[in-house]
Amino acid sequence: MKVLVATEKPFAKAAVDGIREIVEKAGHQLALLEKYTDVSEFYQAVADADALIVRSDKVTQQVVDAAKQLKIVVRAGAGFDNLDLAACTARGIVAMNTPGQNSNAVAELALGMMVYLARNTFKPGTGSELKGKKIGIHAYGHVGKLVAGIAKGFNMDVYAFDPFVPADKMKAEGVTPVGTVEELYKTCHYVSLHIPANEQTKKSIGYDLLSKMPKGGCLINTARKEVINEEEMVKVMEEREDLKYGTDIAPDNAEVMAEKFGKRFFATPKKMGAETAEANINAGLASATQIVKFFADGDTTFQVNK
Repeated sequence: MKVLVATEKPFAKAAVDGIREIVEKAGHQLALLEKYTDVSEFYQAVADADALIVRSDKVTQQVVDAAKQLKIVVRAGAGFDNLDLAACTARGIVAMNTPGQNSNAVAELALGMMVYLARNTFKPGTGSELKGKKIGIHAYGHVGKLVAGIAKGFNMDVYAFDPFVPADKMKAEGVTPVGTVEELYKTCHYVSLHIPANEQTKKSIGYDLLSKMPKGGCLINTARKEVINEEEMVKVMEEREDLKYGTDIAPDNAEVMAEKFGKRFFATPKKMGAETAEANINAGLASATQIVKFFADGDTTFQVNK
């Protein structure tokens, strides 16, 4: 089988070497398409591939149409909104992600942004400490659980809302479960956001929730920008001069927010949650391992288009 790694922004060399070792040890062929500048190069390279590994590269209907032999595509990372799942499903292509491989990198960034905003983005002025503050984890999955663990190291009181995780499990891990999302925002000085972007969640974080936050409240978003109602975010931050917002996904109105709110707002220049050497390698190796298992015994554990 031919496994194509198509990455406009390549994996680190250590990741590529590891992917090659896993793929070739299993008897498959590895092909690389790195730093391509035109999508036509992608179409050409994928034409005879049986498996595909991508990072943030978009696997569109056109890519699927060009990939006549493709049986599986793996997105090296947790999010998979760059994959056209409907197109993959229509062709019988298994689409996967690699959940958990970059979770620690994202969790560390979330806490880093909390410190940065608590200390006035390291500009002169009296800041505040995280110790003793209440932090709410909005979605207690891979990343949320790690954020909770790091927050405990700061001696923060950890709360979480996730209707899909049993309350007993949270309690066993030293986390206080809350029954509603409104209660989470009303209770916590910091909220770390980890929900996916779907029809239920898009623009769900807006005025009603944010206005409930305690004085000095701070929202940290390492999820997706689509879940934020940006217009309502501006409105509540104009009314509440104590609120802060840190995001790893720059909003469409980032320049306006930066001008209006100064050191109460911070956005990374690009999505950086998974931008660590460790996460880069972990996700790449996981992708290769999942493909090998799929071809060996039909393993579809991480399939996202069931």
